Amino acid sequence: MTQSFKVVIPARHGSTRLPGKPLRLLAGKPMIAHVCERAVAAGADEVLVATDDARIVQAVKDTGHQAMMTDAGHRSGTDRIAEVARRMAWPDDTVIVNLQGDEPLLAGAYIEAAALCLNSQSKARVATLAAPVQHRDELFNANAVKVVLDKDDYALYFSRAPIPWDRDRFPDRASLDGYWRHIGLYAYTAGFLEEYQHWPKAPIEALEALEQLRILWQGEAIRVRTVKTAPPPGVDTEEDLLKVQAILEAK
Repeated sequence: MTQSFKVVIPARHGSTRLPGKPLRLLAGKPMIAHVCERAVAAGADEVLVATDDARIVQAVKDTGHQAMMTDAGHRSGTDRIAEVARRMAWPDDTVIVNLQGDEPLLAGAYIEAAALCLNSQSKARVATLAAPVQHRDELFNANAVKVVLDKDDYALYFSRAPIPWDRDRFPDRASLDGYWRHIGLYAYTAGFLEEYQHWPKAPIEALEALEQLRILWQGEAIRVRTVKTAPPPGVDTEEDLLKVQAILEAK
């Protein structure tokens, strides 16, 4: 199987906590331009921003990257990426990495790892990443999604709960050994995306508010590449933006 891959970056202008987030300046460039540069550094043979806002399209093109206007009615970034794959007429086996538009510090190595994880096997049409849980608070934090793997590193389940539950030691004597935190970076095949967009929301997905559970509910495999450490968090607030600005200026 070829090692080539595409990166599609879904980016919306609307954000409750940080309006116009993709266009906010970091080190003199819109945040979305930094994200595009991370994708290029990862070795993607094509990088494209999928958005519903003409201002983002223009900003992306002004910084030398490619953008496409997509349907404003999409429910998720995954649906937006599926539209791009269809309009670009990418073959079903094309590997596409879904890179969020608010990840300006994400190292290219993570993007490449997700793509290679999918390319290195034939059972799954979806791949993602996970890192060891580092702190007890993280294990019991509902905002830190945990994943349980089988012996071949395919996902058994994702949950906001601390899984698997250590009957003899939880919660007071929790051990972190063997616990994995999900990193929300996905690689898909174009053919998978074409099917996925027509699937209804799964009951377990609605309960946990985790979109990836729809995939497991449908009986699809998800391959997981484990990495040593999780990447820096994305930008959700004005405070996050200032922190990233300081890091970029220090570089």
